[in-house]
Amino acid sequence: MSQKLENASNLYLEGIRDGNARQAVTKYTGRRYTQHSTGVRNGIEGFVEFFEPFIERCKVRDIRIARSVVDGQYVFVQAYQDINNGDAKWVTTDLFDTDSDDKIIEHWDVIAAFETKPGSEIDQISGPVEIVSPESTEDNKEIVRNFICDVMILGQKEKFASFVDSSTLITHTSSEVEPLENYQGAYDQIVRVIGQGNTVVAYSRVVYKEQEIARFDIFRVEDGKIVEIWVNQESVPPKAEWVNGGKF
Repeated sequence: MSQKLENASNLYLEGIRDGNARQAVTKYTGRRYTQHSTGVRNGIEGFVEFFEPFIERCKVRDIRIARSVVDGQYVFVQAYQDINNGDAKWVTTDLFDTDSDDKIIEHWDVIAAFETKPGSEIDQISGPVEIVSPESTEDNKEIVRNFICDVMILGQKEKFASFVDSSTLITHTSSEVEPLENYQGAYDQIVRVIGQGNTVVAYSRVVYKEQEIARFDIFRVEDGKIVEIWVNQESVPPKAEWVNGGKF
């Protein structure tokens, strides 16, 4: 495991799962810690201010890292959280920027409720986790970036099939997320695209049915096409509720 991935994972596991918020955020963040989780203030004290009461309220915290991507200075993790023996279950997707010492300096996240569908083996975190074909990283990032730019932002629907076969696409979403085709033209901005081998992660601003949405898409690319996607999205709250610079 790379040091930056270890630092990001331990901020989650030691800081939140194990209940050592101050110790972990002090150990694993750098000179600054800029937040884009709109309810958490910037810096070490902001993290402590938010998570120490959370830890006190939520005595039982089963948190697991489901999959991860490391690309240069950036680290992405997808996590599953079961709080208080099933009182709440979440899927959290987190993007971290790191400094030259691999310490975390900036953080973006999206949180959605975890759901299981009766009779289905597919849920929001199921599926392959292994990173393969590291030599294809840049090619796969280019495929995803072109797909989002041309189809999802510009709405060039005639190009959809050149990137995705809808009949075989495996999709991991919550029930509130509509099929991928419905969002063509609704993406407003790509905030970041990172990748590792066959796995590419895009963080985007989406405006759909007049609602601003923060969205992570995890794409699995095979033979030049997107064959599997994990979606995590949440509505952006009103600016009056932010305690930092916002989701993006």
